[in-house]
Amino acid sequence: MDAIIDGDVASSHLSNWHSINWKATSCAVSRMQARIAKAAKDKQWRRVKRLQKLLVRSTAAKATAVRRVTENQGRRTPGVDRATWSTPAAKWNAINSLQRKGYKAKPLRRIHIPKARGGTRPLGIPTMKDRAMQALYLYALDPVAEAYGDIHSYGFRSFRSTADAAAHLKTCLSTKTSSRWVMEGDIKGCFDNISHDWLMKHVPIDRHVLSQWLKAGFMEDRKLFPTDAGTPQGGIISPVLANIVLDGLGRLIDALPRRNKCNFVRYADDFVITGASAEILERKVKPIVVKFLAERGLTLSESKTKITHMDEGFDFLGWNFRKFGNLLLRRPSKQNTNAFMAKIRSQLRLLRGSTQDDVLHVLNPIIRGWGMYHQVVNASEPFARLDHLIHHAVWCWAKRRHPTKGLRWIKRRYFRRNKSRDWIFGVGKHTLMRLSSLKVGEYIKVRSDVSPYDPKDESYFNQRLQYRMKRSLTGKRKLLWLWTKQEAKCACCGRKLTSTSWHIHHKVFRVYGGSDRLSNLVLLHTTCHEQLHARARLRLSPPPIDEGGL
Repeated sequence: MDAIIDGDVASSHLSNWHSINWKATSCAVSRMQARIAKAAKDKQWRRVKRLQKLLVRSTAAKATAVRRVTENQGRRTPGVDRATWSTPAAKWNAINSLQRKGYKAKPLRRIHIPKARGGTRPLGIPTMKDRAMQALYLYALDPVAEAYGDIHSYGFRSFRSTADAAAHLKTCLSTKTSSRWVMEGDIKGCFDNISHDWLMKHVPIDRHVLSQWLKAGFMEDRKLFPTDAGTPQGGIISPVLANIVLDGLGRLIDALPRRNKCNFVRYADDFVITGASAEILERKVKPIVVKFLAERGLTLSESKTKITHMDEGFDFLGWNFRKFGNLLLRRPSKQNTNAFMAKIRSQLRLLRGSTQDDVLHVLNPIIRGWGMYHQVVNASEPFARLDHLIHHAVWCWAKRRHPTKGLRWIKRRYFRRNKSRDWIFGVGKHTLMRLSSLKVGEYIKVRSDVSPYDPKDESYFNQRLQYRMKRSLTGKRKLLWLWTKQEAKCACCGRKLTSTSWHIHHKVFRVYGGSDRLSNLVLLHTTCHEQLHARARLRLSPPPIDEGGL
């Protein structure tokens, strides 16, 4: 373990975890993944297997897996053993516990979560150790999955998103000669019905470990239930397993004659296939899909799988795609829009007795998140209409708070005006976000021929990451300036930052007189930030901060 540990740190449990050199750890894992991806691309399967074994046995990969499961949103949610690795000592011990020999997965803890349309759906929660083992083996599996994934599969893949799927659909449907018919595919219970036999035969991963996850079962009401089909529910590795199962369908569709105008787009288990006519989709395409899925233990939902003309339009990933003559319009779907406004109104009901500042703190993240998701389509008109509905909702909230006051008094109390606008709901500089303030523009789709594990594509993905962050940090000038100056890298370890894995750090701590000026700020990973402060508490030398912004 010395290779990833700084030698100048004391050997206590706390310093051991916080002294891990994450830059060296990340580089070691990335290099091995690049070698696995190249071997898979060259179809050197014995070499792939050997490299995968080296990776999952490495301390670097184990430490990275533990870090991953102790940083994500579910880190405080225990499995059936009720264990959470919340201390540096527990994390350190967890690294050594990730061994193939003698490994036996524990059953999932079954809970039920509410659906957006009412009712509930089951969710399985693995133990922390099972999550970490899945994360560890995912590092070995994902490079192979990427090498052979469908080029127009966009779900649960690095640097791909729903926006890329929408952009590709636009390319397929926007011209005069484009397909006029679409098949909306819906797989019945995809994650719950995948054949275990197919997975065991075709997934390039250690079969003993894979079988442990597949056959672990789940606990509900203190009873153990076996699992005979499906991927591990709630598992980190489940989306990649599902992608491997469904990869290959796109190649079958692309192999059809060009005159059929068949194009395939998939996001996780949702897919769309275009065609020149309803007859081609029904007689040629659908049988291919049915046969492909049957080999994997899956079936199409007859009631939800539809063949639709573009004049009627269809919904996909929360957007509605519809043609008016030769013009393709992509807008937020009616169902998605209604759900958004229902959430705004329900939050306002819950905030009936709260202050205006509380309302702003609750509503603004909801509005911003929904708006940023939909700003990649033709959303200008829907944004303006929804701004009006949101304004009406907060006006009703204000009137309910003061039933005995006049409308002018309520207006003066909760709404302001500036040189260009009136009726601005806000307190001081903190105002209600308007969807119309978001820039609606064309989204640049990720190239289909690149891989996140190919070193020659590194610079392209750096540009993509900065492009996406600049879109998501619009208006936050300090963050954008720091992000650009540091070239989207952590100033401590040099690894890439993401939209959720960064903290602002004061180079001179504020308690020692440091200011909030840009010259005193850098962006760090969450763990790097915690490590730096842990060293400061122990009066150890902190990791170096690059004054030049990398």
